[in-house]
Amino acid sequence: MLTLSDFDFDLPEELIALRPAVPRSASRLLVSDSGALHDSTVAALDRWLREGDLLVFNNTKVIPSRLFGTRTRATTHGAGVSKIEATMVERLSSDTWRALARPMKRLAVGDVVMFGDLRAEVLAKVDGQVDLRFSASGAALDESFLRLGQMPLPPYIASKRPADARDMVDYQTVFAKEPGAVAAPTASLHFDEALLAGLAEAGVKRTDVTLHVGAGTFLPVKTEVIAEHKMHSEWGAVSEGAAAEITRTLARGGRVIPVGTTALRIIETAATGQGKIGAWSGDTDIFITPGYDFKVTSALMTNFHLPKSTLLMLVAALIGLDRTRDIYKHAITHKYRFFSYGDSSLLIP
Repeated sequence: MLTLSDFDFDLPEELIALRPAVPRSASRLLVSDSGALHDSTVAALDRWLREGDLLVFNNTKVIPSRLFGTRTRATTHGAGVSKIEATMVERLSSDTWRALARPMKRLAVGDVVMFGDLRAEVLAKVDGQVDLRFSASGAALDESFLRLGQMPLPPYIASKRPADARDMVDYQTVFAKEPGAVAAPTASLHFDEALLAGLAEAGVKRTDVTLHVGAGTFLPVKTEVIAEHKMHSEWGAVSEGAAAEITRTLARGGRVIPVGTTALRIIETAATGQGKIGAWSGDTDIFITPGYDFKVTSALMTNFHLPKSTLLMLVAALIGLDRTRDIYKHAITHKYRFFSYGDSSLLIP
């Protein structure tokens, strides 16, 4: 029985990347293939791929959904004003989001918070979060977030420096298309147009899927027995075209390589059998741990993950726990950069 401690390791704090490599493809790439480890770079990715391989990218677009505003409330001593910080974590409808708010104790149901010219009413307080209904909806609300918000950087970066204008570009993939994520599919941050063009020229194919990454991706696992952990839910979709491309690739003997754990989770959710996948959309809470039978995933490109995280468990499911430990020991010894803005790995079972 696997426990949380099986996925723990010590990481020197200086290996946590606070900024990405420039250019994007200059990041290092640790390749695990045929039982051997190779130190490479993302720019040399075509060296490790074959003609006919298929890269699967998550085309979600991060919304700059960290907002700063004020709540004004009439009191017996006059108007009471409080500064409020809110980070959106889940879209509930076209005009309503569930959010993490600070300080929570300053908010009550019915309160109105002004984020610049954007009005939000507190509809409910649920499990340490608030439901906010905004005065704009749909694309207009997304535009307001873009104008007023900051990128919702992961806690291990945000605790060390504030988000700035550079993050509006750095924390977004070059092919981001479908707005809805509050965290980036970080393995895809390594790709730029030049790298994508070079891979295409080498005969490596690509297709896109969507999984709107939620803040739940950073939630710690609190149960010692990992099978008891309840996975967060995220919305995703696999189009008919993407499903057909994945099916064709596998039928021809090519490899399907999701770029990032989010792309992997959505194609495994949509899989209908060994080597089979169909169009799909909806909420997924798939939790992939050692023992999982992969249906359509041949290999994985992914960054280096937090200790005791569900993402690390997914990696161990694909390549084995002992192999995962060897890879992370090598990465730490050779000073690879970790987490969202860090280096990457190509894991071939």
